[in-house]
This record gives sequence, C-alpha cells and structure tokens, in this order.
Amino acid sequence: MTDKVSVNWTVRYTLLNVAYFAAFCTVHAYAAVFLYANGFNNTEVGVLLALANIVSAVLQPVIAGVIDKGGFLTNRRFILLSVMVILCGSLILMFVPGKKAVIFLVYALIYMIQFAYQPVMTALCFEYRKAGCNIFYGLARGLGSASFAVTSMFIGGIVERNGVSILLWMNIATMVISALIAFTFIKPARCGMADPEVTGVDLAKLAEEKPKAHNLAGFVRTYPAFVLFLVGVVCFFFAHNMINDFMIQIIRNLGGGETELGYSNFLQAILELPVMALIAIVLKKISSSKLLLISGVAFLVKILILIFAKSMPVMYLSQSFQLFAYAVFIPAGAYYVSTTMDEYDQVKGQAFITSAITIGGVFSNLISGMILDHSNITTMLITGSAVCAAGVIIAFYAMLKLPHRRA
Repeated sequence: MTDKVSVNWTVRYTLLNVAYFAAFCTVHAYAAVFLYANGFNNTEVGVLLALANIVSAVLQPVIAGVIDKGGFLTNRRFILLSVMVILCGSLILMFVPGKKAVIFLVYALIYMIQFAYQPVMTALCFEYRKAGCNIFYGLARGLGSASFAVTSMFIGGIVERNGVSILLWMNIATMVISALIAFTFIKPARCGMADPEVTGVDLAKLAEEKPKAHNLAGFVRTYPAFVLFLVGVVCFFFAHNMINDFMIQIIRNLGGGETELGYSNFLQAILELPVMALIAIVLKKISSSKLLLISGVAFLVKILILIFAKSMPVMYLSQSFQLFAYAVFIPAGAYYVSTTMDEYDQVKGQAFITSAITIGGVFSNLISGMILDHSNITTMLITGSAVCAAGVIIAFYAMLKLPHRRA
C-alpha cells in the first residue's frame, strides 16, 4: 500500500470522527442545557438520560451480535442508518419547542442512537484495517476529540447569546456531513497488505475457517478479565457521566455559565488529541491492560479534585486529568479488544465497553438528578468518588489476577 492511499483512508475516517464528535458535543455535552431551557428539572433530565442509556446499553451488544454474524447489516450501513435517524429527530425538535412529552421521546432516541453507533465507528476502523486499509486510528480518534473541543469552545458562548436552537442546527449540519462521508466510505475488495499489528492472525487460515462468534456465555468464559473489568468501567463512568451530564450545575455553583461550560469542555477534549494521536507509540512501552488501569485511577483523581473546588481554575485543573482518564481509556480499550479477542468477537467486545459506559450513565443520571433536587453538588461528587474508587479496586483485580483469555 502506498503512503498516499494510507493518508486517503485516514483522512476519510478522520472526517467521519470529526463530524461525529461535533454532533456528540451538541447532543451529549449540552443535553442538560437544552433540556433545562425546555422546562425540564434535574430529576427529569436524569430520568431521560438514564432511559436513553438503558436502551442503548441493551441494544449495543444485540447490534454487535447481528453485525458479527455477517449479512446485510454491516458497520457502515448501521452508521448510515443511525445518522439518518438522528437527522430526522433533530428536524422534529426544531418544530416542537417547549413540548416536553415530544422532546422527551425524541431527545432520548437521539441520545441513545448516538451512543449506540459509537462502538460501531471503532469497529469500522479495525474492520477496514484488517482488510489492509491502513487507517491511523489514534490520530483520527484524537482529531475527533479536537472537533468536540473546538465545537464546545464556540458553541457555549453562542448558546448563551442566542439560545439552544443553535444546538439543533449544528447537529443537523454534522449529520448531513456524516451521511455523505459514510455513504462513500466503501471498502474495496482489496485495499493492500493487511496491518499485522492489528490482525495478529494468519489471514490465509482465517479465510478457510468459518466465523465462530461466541454467544454470551461463551464470551464470559473466554475473556474473564475483560468481563470483570467491565464492572469497573461502569463505576468509572458513573463518576465521569456525573461530571459531564451535570457539568453546567457544577459550573453554576462555582459562579460560571454556558461560556465557562464551553471552555471546560474544550480543555478536556483538546487534551485527548495528543494521547490518542500517539497511542500506538505509548502501547509499545505500556500494555493496553496497564493503560486501562492508569485511566481508572485518573477518573478517580478527576472527581476527587472537584469535591474541594471553590473556583473555576480548580474546575479546569480537574478537567485536565482527562489527559490520563478518558483520553487513555478509549484508545486503550479499542486496542485491548483488537489484540485480545477473536476476529468475530471484536464488534461485540467494543459494544460491551460502550454498554458498560452507558450503564454507568444510567445509574449516574438517575442518582445525580435526585441528589441535586434533594441535596447539593458536594453530596453528588462524594457519591461519585466512592463508586469510582470501588471501580478502581475491581479493575486492578480483574487485570492483574484473572487471565485475559481462556481457550
């Protein structure tokens, strides 16, 4: 494969990530802002986001199982379908301001679908890499985070001045771009020589074998460390989602507003770029399993700092730990799945990670909303810290004491 072709695939996959994470910013990072503006209280916001996360967590492994079996539903086609659903939902929301029942259903659907196709985006990259289309995953994913950062940097002030409708316009624009890229992102019969670092298998032998994806029980038996680690992931993202989904309340408690929300999201997202872009180099020195443990500790430090925050600079200090938390977790998790699991379990593996993330969000949304309506920010953050600390203990036991795979 020529360098020119490698760059071509990387650029196209990067654009897909850039569009995805710009939309992710408008839907997820500003979910509470949008819903508060439409008359929702803290508990209602928590219930809506929890419901969306529950459905997403259930759907992701199901979708992955269908894709793993082969047939009409491929990674690329599912992404296209998801983009069209989000686009239509965003258009509907443009015409129903203040109608809480409709907004509840449509926004929950958009939020859920956007989470559901995130692991498929990752699986798409590794599918194409295994076919020989050399895509630099870390760089593309890092630039996706940069897109989130830049979007958040500017959108916060615009929302503060012009209202939340700009979030919908932004989402519609990015979904149109996503649809165009995904529609033309067609895998040729042969891109070039497959990347041996990604495949880790004898392709000739693989071509002769029938796909044998594990069912759920077989998956649990085969990858014991990963399955227990997922419990830790739920705990990590209980704390992570607590901060992200109710960040506007934390910031208002510190004297800020939507503009500071934009700056805060920009900081944590832009710090993801260097780590994700250089993750392949880091992985040559530190294994993906150890990187996942490092990320868990960073999630804990990040929320602990917020307990003692009295001003926005301390908030920004907390957000800077994104460099070692989410920025490390996402690519390390993708590489762990790619190098540990069988070819036909990998979409499922990616989906289970995202399911664990969304399950963490379910509990976080429900509990955080109720705590805020009946207590205060500090109580919420102490609760999140305790859960995250339990997750760190579970993760260390899983990765250091259990086998990563059994025959």
